[in-house]
Amino acid sequence: MTFRNRLQYLLVKKLQVSNRQALQIILSGHVLINGNAVKTNVELSRTDEVIYNNEVLRRGKRLVHVAFYKPRGIETTLNAAIPHNLKNILPFEEELFPVGRLDKESEGLLLLTNDGTLYDKVLRNENKTEKEYIVTVDKEIDGYFLKTMAGGIKIMGKTTLPCTIEKLDAFTFRITLVQGLNRQIRRMCYKLHYEVLKLMRVRIGTLELGDLQPGEYKVLEGFQP
Repeated sequence: MTFRNRLQYLLVKKLQVSNRQALQIILSGHVLINGNAVKTNVELSRTDEVIYNNEVLRRGKRLVHVAFYKPRGIETTLNAAIPHNLKNILPFEEELFPVGRLDKESEGLLLLTNDGTLYDKVLRNENKTEKEYIVTVDKEIDGYFLKTMAGGIKIMGKTTLPCTIEKLDAFTFRITLVQGLNRQIRRMCYKLHYEVLKLMRVRIGTLELGDLQPGEYKVLEGFQP
């Protein structure tokens, strides 16, 4: 909690008054937060709207969280200069940004938000948050492949953390990581002389892809990672 998050600081900044005058304004009961009069120097949240004498001093920020099925062939970037970017296919008025990424040839679950606090929280916990993928490779999966993938493989100068892996059929496996190295699964498979033909993320923490289809999205109400 900091002074900058307090109502008094907002009044000083917006009304160009002293700290004492701002406090008197608060005590007058003429300040409304989300339509309710307040008489204390409360801490403001990002979603709070503040009105004084019918003037909107701050509009509450509408926080948006979206589960999006990123299609294969789309870059996880908002840079409009890069072909096949997210910005060209997202229908939202809000400026949403992806939390984490999927490489261009991968598909599946992508979390989009305009909530910087959530973004920081997810990235801070990146090596604790489970991410689950369904992967198809170019040749039959054997016991050595499963054991080696699960135990960790040295890529880019470091050994990957142990992970959970399950064979689904001769060419397909489910893998759950708590790590997010660049193109990690593809590099791990390559080290064992397998080529990834399809890679789909189906879960991030408790958030699941569900029945979303490529290009579809679902707005998440009250989402907590």
